Amino acid sequence: MSMTGEFSIKKFLPRTLFGRSLMILVTPVLLIQVITVFVFFDRHWSKMTTRLAFAVSGELSAITQAVKDGADPQELENIVGYAQKYLTLSVSYEPGGQIPAEEDSSFVQVWEAVVAQKLGAELAAQISEPFVIHTNFNDKMIEVFIQLDTGFLRVSLPQRRLFSSSGYVFLLWMIGTSVLLLIVAVMFMRNQVRPIRKLAVAAERFGKGRDTPFFKPEGAKEVRQAGHAFLDMRRRIQRQVTQRTEMLAGVSHDLRTPLTRMKLQVEMMGEGPDKADMQQDIADMERMIHGYLDFVRGDGDEKFETVALLALFEKLAAQLKRQNVAVELDIPTGMVLAVRPLAFERAMSNLLTNAGKYADHVWVSVREDGEKLRIVVEDNGPGVPEDKYEDVFKPFTRVDTSRNAETGGVGLGLPIAMDIVHGHGGKIWLEASEHGGLKVVVRMPV
Repeated sequence: MSMTGEFSIKKFLPRTLFGRSLMILVTPVLLIQVITVFVFFDRHWSKMTTRLAFAVSGELSAITQAVKDGADPQELENIVGYAQKYLTLSVSYEPGGQIPAEEDSSFVQVWEAVVAQKLGAELAAQISEPFVIHTNFNDKMIEVFIQLDTGFLRVSLPQRRLFSSSGYVFLLWMIGTSVLLLIVAVMFMRNQVRPIRKLAVAAERFGKGRDTPFFKPEGAKEVRQAGHAFLDMRRRIQRQVTQRTEMLAGVSHDLRTPLTRMKLQVEMMGEGPDKADMQQDIADMERMIHGYLDFVRGDGDEKFETVALLALFEKLAAQLKRQNVAVELDIPTGMVLAVRPLAFERAMSNLLTNAGKYADHVWVSVREDGEKLRIVVEDNGPGVPEDKYEDVFKPFTRVDTSRNAETGGVGLGLPIAMDIVHGHGGKIWLEASEHGGLKVVVRMPV
């Protein structure tokens, strides 16, 4: 139950750090303002309106009582004059008349309804005669009709006697300060999130094997610390790759010299079975050395270029066709990808060559998959057991049950392809092919 509720709440939360940071800043401010508005209207504005209504009701009660006591025309005229002069009340007496009907409440605004309610409650407490209240804030006037035995009183009073504009002013101040705080929060959070976004972009570019020469740690202390940690990590990785490449290059150079002498000595030997075996051993050793170098060098210094995929796979397919392997390409014309050309070609060549070793038919397709490109290489060979899918990407691993040593290789074809694909920020995995063999799926970032 709780896990379901938590999951449902997460769906409505902002997905970005910028959005969540704004929510953390703005939500408490909004809550404080909502509470303040509630307290203001409940404690200040409502009570003030009630007190104003009490005062006006007392005045209307006094005037009503004077008329009921039988004031003569002169006294009534004096009451009307005093009410107009000192109380800003416009009073008129209509003998023998009836008060009008009540207003349709569906057209009454909220402010008018609250004022009418407060005034009606106070009038009901102070006079016993029937009355009707008409509010018209457009004209800024309020009219009260009080029914008497001999007629009715009509009293008009200005809106300001019962309604204070402080409510409007307060709301304007609240909205203005909220907008101002929101603008300040947005500007502040944009400046705080920008260094994190730059760090994410730099990490993504480095994960794809691209340079990040212009990245500089900035922002808050923790963000700068993360930026420096990223730069240190990048330097360590680059140093390890360089050292590994240099070490293997030195080993290769050291091994090639005795291998060359061995080749010369074998050539000088007489013909015989031992000579053929030694030549095969030397060829195997040279092939293994070249495989090791291809695995470790990674073409780290190669620059990214835009490659036309159809032309690339047509070139690789032509090489397989010379080995009597049928290749079908399903690649849209004009589809390109920014990669390290030589490294990417080596990875794709390894995939096609690996398929061609164990099958006589290979299918290659390329499709857009969101912001990625999906490259699929399938064959109709014997395939690989599903429990070995992860193992074949380990260096020097070969599945002997279906792919025996007669096909050659040292078990570095797929590891080299995986290393290059990962170096471009992509992914590679194996699946069972509908054609009965193996399917290799590569997803590359566009």
